[in-house]
Amino acid sequence: MNNSEIRHIAIAGNIGAGKTTLCEQLAKHFGWDVHYESIDNNPYLSDFYTDMQRWSFNLQVYFLNNRYRQILNIQNGDRTVIQDRTIYEDAYIFAPNLHDMGLMPTRDFENYRDLFELMMSQVKAPDLLIYLKASIPTLVAHIQSRGRDYEGSMSLDYLKRLNQRYNEWIERYNSGKLLIINSDEVDFKNNPEDLGKIVNQVRGELHGLF
Repeated sequence: MNNSEIRHIAIAGNIGAGKTTLCEQLAKHFGWDVHYESIDNNPYLSDFYTDMQRWSFNLQVYFLNNRYRQILNIQNGDRTVIQDRTIYEDAYIFAPNLHDMGLMPTRDFENYRDLFELMMSQVKAPDLLIYLKASIPTLVAHIQSRGRDYEGSMSLDYLKRLNQRYNEWIERYNSGKLLIINSDEVDFKNNPEDLGKIVNQVRGELHGLF
């Protein structure tokens, strides 16, 4: 796979795993564009954290729409893009977790899954999926250090439920190339040597050097 064929790299991981930081570092190194998760201008997020049951479906459809649009732009564009969080995480992690917790009604969840499956029938998987695997203490440390108000009320149980779903999803993932990076063991934010190792791993996955 040469550079001109690589369109879409995506980073997956739980809340606080380090997705945005790694996205920015890899984009800078390889000269890629970044598509961020729409947090700052998301009209539902603060309402959702105040009343999850009322706003869960609205929030998930917003994310689904946003990421589907990103994928279409990536596949129709001529630039290589690295995406901060994937459309799969919405459908396989967050929406079913909300449904299981009684925070999204079954009819809404089934409607949502139908919409997701229709969208996925129209697009390709990423050329490379990078999964940032992290333990609960690492996630909590990262969440506390960035100090987003709406994340302050998140429970450890919620993070654990998400982590379990992430691990189950990654074990089944077979849509394309997958690179798993353990966030507990590397500090790519502050340690250039750790970042260099990840850069080499990514290059190897994309170009088959190893």
